[in-house]
Amino acid sequence: MWPFGWKGPSGFSPRSTAEQVTEGIDATGLTAIVTGASSGIGTETSRVLALRGAHVVMAVRNVDSGKKVKEEILKEIPNAKIDVMQLDLSSMESVRKFVSEFISLGLPLNLLINNAGIMAAPFMLSQDNIEMQFATNHVGHFLLTELLLDTMKKSASESNREGRIVIISSDAHHFTYRGGIRFDKINDESGYNSIQAYGQSKLANVLHANELTRRLKEEGVDITANSLHPGSIMTNLLRFHSVIHSFVSMVGRFALKNVQQGAATTCYVALHPHVKGVSGEYFMDSNLSKAGSYAADVELAKKLWDFTSSLTSPM
Repeated sequence: MWPFGWKGPSGFSPRSTAEQVTEGIDATGLTAIVTGASSGIGTETSRVLALRGAHVVMAVRNVDSGKKVKEEILKEIPNAKIDVMQLDLSSMESVRKFVSEFISLGLPLNLLINNAGIMAAPFMLSQDNIEMQFATNHVGHFLLTELLLDTMKKSASESNREGRIVIISSDAHHFTYRGGIRFDKINDESGYNSIQAYGQSKLANVLHANELTRRLKEEGVDITANSLHPGSIMTNLLRFHSVIHSFVSMVGRFALKNVQQGAATTCYVALHPHVKGVSGEYFMDSNLSKAGSYAADVELAKKLWDFTSSLTSPM
């Protein structure tokens, strides 16, 4: 991470906000899906993309919450184009339903922002019997991306504008289990550690972006895929750890980013012309950064892809 007040090569720093990193950028004509858009950096990402002219589809678990966010954005930006659609990433059935409904709208798709996530949750299984953090943070987004890729490819070709897939990871990907991904123990409650399980899911996000990049380049498709660390931000991700949440609430305004700063790297990677053609990279503070050693493991990325494909294949 760049020291908080220092600017990196991009000209931006940890203090830069989402509005600042997209200043002067016209996103008119672009359609974006933002998952987890009803709170935190997902809300700010949606607001700023809409501010720059993009048509934003807010993919949210709670539609009522999403509609309230939409109303607030429209108060500020009356001409904003925003839709709210239901999506529960912990359920593959919900992911498939969302994609079917989105495709039925006949919209293009230029930007896919895989933002939603849960952090350090106690052990539980998803509707598909997959450990909840891995299911929500990685598997749901993997399936969502796969099902939307044809639409993105068509949109990139017809519009002659680069498609961008932005996957929000975390520097917590350094703090995963030994070996990176516990393929044979994803659902093992006895060896479960909430922090390491979160790290595992965030490592999976980086590996997903890297392997997706490799495959898109092989096809010669004009779509990029990058992952990023948004920074340490005070959001409701910490709701499962009351003690940590209370401590962060006290010191956060002095040591952590606010939501406007937290959404900056996402918006930078999604819209900035400096990122055109850049793919398979890891960003932090609106600058290129370096992910951990497991994240650079090409064979691990391929193995994860095959493993996740098997989990998401219809029975």
